[in-house]
Amino acid sequence: MSEPAVAVSEVSSGVVQITMQDKVNKNTFSAALTDGLIDAFSQVGQNTEYKVVILTGFDNYFASGGTQEDLLYLSGGEGKFSDRDLYSLALNCPIPVIAAMQGHGIGGGFVLGMFADIVILSRESIYTTNFMKYGFTPGMGATFVLPKKLGFALAEEMMLSAKNYRGAELQQRGVPFRVMPRAEVMEYAYELASTLAEKPRYSLVTLKDHLVSELRAGLSQAIKSEVVMHDKTFNQPQVKERIAELFGR
Repeated sequence: MSEPAVAVSEVSSGVVQITMQDKVNKNTFSAALTDGLIDAFSQVGQNTEYKVVILTGFDNYFASGGTQEDLLYLSGGEGKFSDRDLYSLALNCPIPVIAAMQGHGIGGGFVLGMFADIVILSRESIYTTNFMKYGFTPGMGATFVLPKKLGFALAEEMMLSAKNYRGAELQQRGVPFRVMPRAEVMEYAYELASTLAEKPRYSLVTLKDHLVSELRAGLSQAIKSEVVMHDKTFNQPQVKERIAELFGR
């Protein structure tokens, strides 16, 4: 029997881990991974015993963004990225979320991690907002959350250039996150989660509500603006060509 694309496990008192492990699809946003993430965060949000979430991937992959099939589907004007709300799962989770990004974070997969309350990167992994590589403007709330988390200059460069950045380079560029050797990311995430779990759950929820209130309030308008940009950029003939030619390179 094959393992689920997303696994939920309690790793210590008050600490729950959500592991993205769709190995066949390398943690692209397949239907199995998408459904699994939505179900996992729903489970966690309803369990009042949990105090903190660790969101992570498997091996060298954290999350790899949209599948080629989905991108081609969107380029045909047959849907919108906002049809399924992955981007706000960590933001709207009532308890703090630690994104232990031990592996590559690509496109929407990188953005998914940025909506966590605490982010840990690995020095060896690649992080990229590669939307413009295919010729369409960023989605998933990238244009909203990246300037707030990374600073405007770096976020603008990442989105416009669609370059790949190793965690070590982002560390040199001054990202405000812990950047560690991949082998140490999970150990640090567990240590940090245990520290958070010592606090009363109600206090953690109350403080998170306050700290992320601006992000929660502004996200919906940012998504609307990104959808408008997608309507203008996604349907260009060269976008479909670039997705077909460049995906996975």
